[in-house]
Amino acid sequence: MASSIVNVPFQAMKGVDCHYVGLKPSTSSKFSCVKTAIRVRSPRLFVVRASEKHDGPIKKLGLSEAECEAAVVAGNVPEAPPMPPKPAAPAGTPVVPSYPLSRRPRRNRKSPVLRAAFQETQISPANFVYPLFIHEGEEDTPIGAMPGCYRLGWRHGLVEEVAKARDVGVNSVVLFPKVPDALKSPTGVESYNDNGLVPRAIRLLKDKYPDLVIYTDVALDPYNSDGHDGIVREDGVIMNDETTYQLCKQAVSQAHSGADVVSPSDMMDGRVGAIREALDAEGFHHVSIMSYTAKFASSFYGPFREALDSNPRFGDKKTYQMNPANYREALVETHEDESEGADILLVKPGLPYLDIIRLLRDNSSLPIAAYQVSGEYSMIKAGGVLKMIDEEKVMMESLMCLRRAGADIILTYFALQAARCLCGEKR
Repeated sequence: MASSIVNVPFQAMKGVDCHYVGLKPSTSSKFSCVKTAIRVRSPRLFVVRASEKHDGPIKKLGLSEAECEAAVVAGNVPEAPPMPPKPAAPAGTPVVPSYPLSRRPRRNRKSPVLRAAFQETQISPANFVYPLFIHEGEEDTPIGAMPGCYRLGWRHGLVEEVAKARDVGVNSVVLFPKVPDALKSPTGVESYNDNGLVPRAIRLLKDKYPDLVIYTDVALDPYNSDGHDGIVREDGVIMNDETTYQLCKQAVSQAHSGADVVSPSDMMDGRVGAIREALDAEGFHHVSIMSYTAKFASSFYGPFREALDSNPRFGDKKTYQMNPANYREALVETHEDESEGADILLVKPGLPYLDIIRLLRDNSSLPIAAYQVSGEYSMIKAGGVLKMIDEEKVMMESLMCLRRAGADIILTYFALQAARCLCGEKR
């Protein structure tokens, strides 16, 4: 505690009862005074030092504002701690004249309080959407390429994981199913089975947590025997309009079960408008669409495809997902999705595409989402295990960077871990 010293003249103290502890004359004819109970009868000044340790708080002296002011006017200015000394530089530091800088940005970074006051980007558990993998089994199955992630049993593990997330402020999830191979088909008809894995899980979660915000994935790849996001023609072409027809049925089925936000990740042309029309026709005007607006044909998706066993059986997804080399093309997709009725625009992957996030943020007034994908997650986890990086610090920095680039919400497998960190819990 810093010292605080007060000198009070005798004239200001007449008739005032004060308790003193260790009343001691000093060379400057002052007393060291701390507590009250003796009548002052000497024309001496006394000093109150707040830094001294006592059994309990120091009592006020009972002086009025006028008496305190009178003491100062009379020249008895209260003593205060001395001026702090100028910190010494280490030996050998060169003596140089100060640069004539009118602006020194470091002044606003010199203390934790100032840094917090001027922080431009904030992050909280409310900014996270937690991706959860589900399967038909009862036990939770660890995903080898994604340490800490599991295929959750939809009746037990899923409910428990959502409860953990809600405890630290994460109240939004997105569901990804691992569909049995026997239910996969070239046209993905299982995707709109009202009693399928995802619709059942939605209904279970809504029954348990009515205020939980549930996002769903709208795409055929988990249900397609070819592993593609759309119906594959015999010559290998991904059929656009026919796939979109199936996606509309899938979105409506999810909305019937209680989904709050349907999220077409397929990258078919025109699917946002078609899904909006299908939802509205069934009375689901309140169900939002988060469009995967700029989803790139990225190599960062590998662990995710292991989790769902949804790798393409042939070829790649470059004819419908965006070229990682392209920038302006994202604006084309943005304008189309906006005009077709998207409520949220998503960029995937996240950290390698911060420029695309910023591009969408600067060119759209809609909320922007970023997906910190499985490859990003697994690299940070691997670096942490190998002690190459501080996992927790890198995790939080990566999420903050996504927010700074312009993302309003972040789909991240770190949602629970990061929220616990923000809430001050230990991992």
